[in-house]
Amino acid sequence: MTRQKQATGPNKLPDKAEILAFIRDHEGRVGKREIARAFQIKGAARADLKQVLKELAEEGAISRRRRKLARPGALPPVAVIEVSGRDQDGELTASPLDWIREDEGPAPLIQVRAPRTRVPMGAVGVGDRVLARLTLSEEAGPEGRLVYEARIIKRLARAAARTLGVYRAQPGGRGRIEPIDRRNLKEFTVGPSDLGDAKPGDLVSIEVSGEGRARAPRARIVESHGPLGSQKTISKIAMQAHGIAEEFQTAALAEAQAARAVSADSREDLRQIPLITIDPTDARDHDDAVWAAPDTAANNPGGFVVLVAIADVAHYVRSGSALDEAARERGNSVYFPDRVVPMLPERISNDLCSLKEGADRPCLAVRMVFGADGRKRGHRFMRAIMRSAAKLSYEQAQAAIDGAVDETTRPLLGPVLSPLWGAWQALRRGREARGPLELDLPERKVILKNDGSIDRIIVPPRLDAHRLIEEFMIQANVAAAETLEVKKSPLLYRIHEPPSKIKLEALRDFLKTLEIQLPKAGTLRPAHFNRILTRVEGSDIDQLVNEVVLRSQAQAEYSPANVGHFGLNLHRYAHFTSPIRRYADLIVHRALIRALRLGPDGLGDQTIAALDEIGAQISAAERRAMAAERDTLDRLIAHHLAGRIGALFSARISGVTRFGLFVRLADSGADGFIPAKSLTSDYFRLDERRQALIGERTGEMHRIGNTVEVRLVEAVPLAGALRFDLVSEGQYVKPRKSGRVATEKKRARGRRKRG
Repeated sequence: MTRQKQATGPNKLPDKAEILAFIRDHEGRVGKREIARAFQIKGAARADLKQVLKELAEEGAISRRRRKLARPGALPPVAVIEVSGRDQDGELTASPLDWIREDEGPAPLIQVRAPRTRVPMGAVGVGDRVLARLTLSEEAGPEGRLVYEARIIKRLARAAARTLGVYRAQPGGRGRIEPIDRRNLKEFTVGPSDLGDAKPGDLVSIEVSGEGRARAPRARIVESHGPLGSQKTISKIAMQAHGIAEEFQTAALAEAQAARAVSADSREDLRQIPLITIDPTDARDHDDAVWAAPDTAANNPGGFVVLVAIADVAHYVRSGSALDEAARERGNSVYFPDRVVPMLPERISNDLCSLKEGADRPCLAVRMVFGADGRKRGHRFMRAIMRSAAKLSYEQAQAAIDGAVDETTRPLLGPVLSPLWGAWQALRRGREARGPLELDLPERKVILKNDGSIDRIIVPPRLDAHRLIEEFMIQANVAAAETLEVKKSPLLYRIHEPPSKIKLEALRDFLKTLEIQLPKAGTLRPAHFNRILTRVEGSDIDQLVNEVVLRSQAQAEYSPANVGHFGLNLHRYAHFTSPIRRYADLIVHRALIRALRLGPDGLGDQTIAALDEIGAQISAAERRAMAAERDTLDRLIAHHLAGRIGALFSARISGVTRFGLFVRLADSGADGFIPAKSLTSDYFRLDERRQALIGERTGEMHRIGNTVEVRLVEAVPLAGALRFDLVSEGQYVKPRKSGRVATEKKRARGRRKRG
């Protein structure tokens, strides 16, 4: 129920208490417009209201998110939550999945109520992830935390009937299973007849066959995946831990197998245009193709026409089908060093919707016209049929432009590749004028041996070919968002909010210690960060500043409410270019089909009504995929280094806490930890402003970004954890003068003695 306005008469400004009461009682988020309407504030008085809201935000009484206002710690009306336990009455409780607004304090408390839908309450248990509708409760939680009631809309991940563990042999032909789930410390026993062909140390799938009282539960090994330590088994662990399904349901596979190629009828024919795909060397699917040519229009000298064609996944994956349900549940494809867990079955992703060289394929294409300055002058979407003229790798295309053509690229250089690079040069001028955030953080790639173990870890070069495709895709994404806004069509935006005030203050304080100033007045733009990054480019603190700036940024997500994309410095942005591997792009394709009347398989009313839910669900799926990919790399590298205990490594301090130092190895990018208690030469305190541990007595400082030498003392492959000792000395600063030094050192000695 929305509170009625307290102030009387037009333009009478409400006080802060009245505004806070209105925000508290308003269902969902509320903006300045809603407040002004409720209190009849018009004209110049709106500026006074804006100032009051700014003061409330600075005081921490409200938070700003997506241009809306809410109490700090507030949640959206629909969110993905994880059932975490039960209260004293036995009722389920939950927490928001991936609570990332740490600057707003602890996560709210969520009480799960019986669903009003067909989801049975008994089907949901601790550990399940669900999509829920949230209502703010009138009661207050401990320490002022908000309390929400959750009504379940949909269960997202059903507990697996099987689980993973490591088989350890025991005397008498029996065995035990060591669980790989870090949250589950319970081991299982396995009898001689239930071992199958598993060997000691193998990763195995098990089914629990009985619960014991005094002894561990019994289990049966149903499949062995081979020795723990290979990439195959490590990616299996990540999929199990994060609830990523590898197999598709029978109904989805049947629909995929029944799908047939599309005819050219009723589609624009682009088969005579030499569109080409440019992808990584090991790419298995190709969902985007590009072409460019100089614009012959007299009023656009030096301009270019660019065509971006994207696989028409919407034709094969109809809304409400089994394929659609599978894609929505997965949210996106997940990429491991040894495999891809696709969003869609291979019949769709690697065959019918892959823009294979020489094959007719349906597509949704956008024709864009750019001026010589790189600014887009117009665009038009079409549903078409195309035929890829060539399949190139990034390295192959770049080599051709640099003068090293091969049999494939020689005939393409003049008519196809050169115009593409000419168009990109124009678009690059437009990008430079726009000024997106230009972070320089090298991405490492794991190269595997035939047995699945690590061969080496490399940093692939960043080529102009990569930048060309990236900029073409960005422009196509912008065109999609612009078209749908003009048509007043609902869509899912790709949004990226500006950094929060608290994160900016922390960044500003840190940069001051490097004698770098971040502007305090006015609205910050990506250009402000770029000037700082340019200043440190090539210096010893280059990577440090890039990483700290990255940590200050918000996380991008999907939402039907547009707040722009801060990192790209764009007012409107949507994902259109990868419908094979991202569900958000499929939603945008369907929205374009409906808005432009391109066919019967457009966005349906039921989907439009659920866009909030879909945005929350696929944003959570994206974070899940990133976590699974990161965990896999951590475990793989821990296995790789397990045989090098005692070895010395060059590293950089990547994080600092009062408990110790996080370090990243220079050669492999592996992350590890140095406990503060192992720094025995002094008592070290955390200096948050400098992001450093500083010795109370000596003034020895270990600071984020410092290059250090470390010794590996422990590797725990199952957890993907590495522990190091610090070998090199730190910098020295003047020790802090404090009468508490002796007391703190005494307490430190006591903690170490107890520990």
